[in-house]
Amino acid sequence: MPTLEYVRSEIDRMRAQVGRQRKEILQLQRAGIGTASAEALLARMQAKVDHLVAQRDEMKKAAPPETRKRVLGGRKW
Repeated sequence: MPTLEYVRSEIDRMRAQVGRQRKEILQLQRAGIGTASAEALLARMQAKVDHLVAQRDEMKKAAPPETRKRVLGGRKW
């Protein structure tokens, strides 16, 4: 099973890829080139990111409270 840090890094990497893909699609649209296959790829990439985010959230919930990191200067309620 992947670690929480690995999932977070994959989310960051995939979000950067999605951004680049969106820019490329816009360039193709401006040039008048069909973008149906590129948009389908973008949708699959976004679905993968959504899955990773859900996996990250589940991993965060499953983490024992003592291993959760606290934010510097955060309140202790």
